[in-house]
This record gives sequence, structure tokens and C-alpha cells, in this order.
Amino acid sequence: MRLLEVFADVACPFAHVGLRRFVDERAARGLDGPLLSIRAWPLELVNGSPMTGESLVPKIAALREQVSPTRFGGFDPGQFPTTTLPAMAGEVAARRHGDAAGERFGLAVRDALFEHGVDVSDEAIVNALLDEHGVGPVQPADSAAVLASHRDGIARGVKGSPQFFVGSEGFFCPSLDIAHDEGGYEISFDVDGFTAFLSAVLTPS
Repeated sequence: MRLLEVFADVACPFAHVGLRRFVDERAARGLDGPLLSIRAWPLELVNGSPMTGESLVPKIAALREQVSPTRFGGFDPGQFPTTTLPAMAGEVAARRHGDAAGERFGLAVRDALFEHGVDVSDEAIVNALLDEHGVGPVQPADSAAVLASHRDGIARGVKGSPQFFVGSEGFFCPSLDIAHDEGGYEISFDVDGFTAFLSAVLTPS
């Protein structure tokens, strides 16, 4: 099974929309691959400080209003994780059980955060979610793999979350066109960018 590599943070709302949009498009075409191979891109390390729920409120409001009204229904800024490193270690743990398991968990942990208001900084919660999917638990090597992924992403020139790689070609947030000024966020689906991305991903090699 072919894999589509993507660097993303669990708490990135743009990644939540982008990953789901790809999976939905894949299903609409009746395809079962490529599967997502989600690599950790921990924004708290990239930016030098963790994100906060309050800082994401305007981004999520814009996403719901302008592009994705059915998502983020359970987002709770008061339950936003203080760190996403445990959740990304959970992604590594799930991937040990196969690529399909890794993709399912990567989507599920984002649903837990953004659709159900679950604080995924709690290692016990992450392990419970892994157990629900018949994978895990997190092992020390999984946390080390998150840091290794961050280093790999730096070496490969990752611009942000999400960034997909098709071979050596990178596609940064290909499903969304995002503009920001003092008036707030203007977000729309990037039809041309997403079409070019899908052409690269879904065209047989």
C-alpha cells in the first residue's frame, strides 16, 4: 500500500481539516489508498511555546463559518492540551501496528480534541484511546520518535502544519487558502492547490 507522508501537529486545526478533506476525497473516488503516514511536527517546539485554546478560537470560528461548518462542534478552549507531545507519541505507537492503524488513530485523536473537547495532553487518555483502537500503549521510544520527526522535518524544510510530501515535492496546507490581517481570518478552500495536490498524490507512479 502506498503511503502519503504528512508532517502535522495534533492541535493544528488546519491539519484537522486538511487530513479529513484528503480522506473524504479518497473515499469519494472509491480508493483505499494511499494511506496517511502522519509524522510529528510539534508546533510547541517549532514556535518555542505551546499553543493555547484561546489563540485558536478565531481560527476555528473562521474555519466553521467559511469552509467547514460541520467540524469543531465540540471544541472546548478550556480543555485544550498544554502539550501535544503525548498525543503525537500515541500516533507513533499506533503506527507500530500497521499503516492503517496509524492513520485511524491520527484521525481519531484529532476528533477527540476538536470534536469532543478531550484534553489529549493526558497520557492516560491517550493510552485509553489507543486501547479503544486495539493498539498501544505508548512506549519511551515513541516519545523519542516524536523529537526525531521534528529534527527530520527541519532537515527537509517543513514550512508548517500540515505539510504533505509526494516524493521530494512538498505541499504545504494544500486544501486551504488562508489570509490574516487585523480584521481576522479569511479562509477558503484552495481549489487549484488541492487539485494539483491530488493529481500528484493519486496519479499512479
